[in-house]
Amino acid sequence: MVYDTLLVIGIVMVAAAFVVIPAGSEIRAGTLWFQAYILVVWWAYFAVCWRLGAQTVGMRAWRVKLVAKDGDPISWIATVARFLVAWVSATALGLGFLWSLFDPQRRGWHDMASATRLVVVPKEAKRGSRG
Repeated sequence: MVYDTLLVIGIVMVAAAFVVIPAGSEIRAGTLWFQAYILVVWWAYFAVCWRLGAQTVGMRAWRVKLVAKDGDPISWIATVARFLVAWVSATALGLGFLWSLFDPQRRGWHDMASATRLVVVPKEAKRGSRG
């Protein structure tokens, strides 16, 4: 999660610069369109990673990938559901994430809402080693 957070902070900073620099002035705090823009940029990072590669940078480091229940790549709609419900889980003091500790299939609220699951990616054998 830390890996993705650091990357998202950088992406959001660049996205904000694309709006602030041409405007030549600050964006007032609480500007609804700007907050929505940043939220869409944030979602876009996760959506593209989940949809096209099944992994974010953090998921790659932990060797897990995201798939639909049938094992296929998740849909764009599922990325929206997963992202929004993850926000609900976080604002509920992490209860939606902790739910996975008690669910028989180890799903959090965001997994259930988006009909997705995490699968472990097997470790690759080292190249050039003989065994």
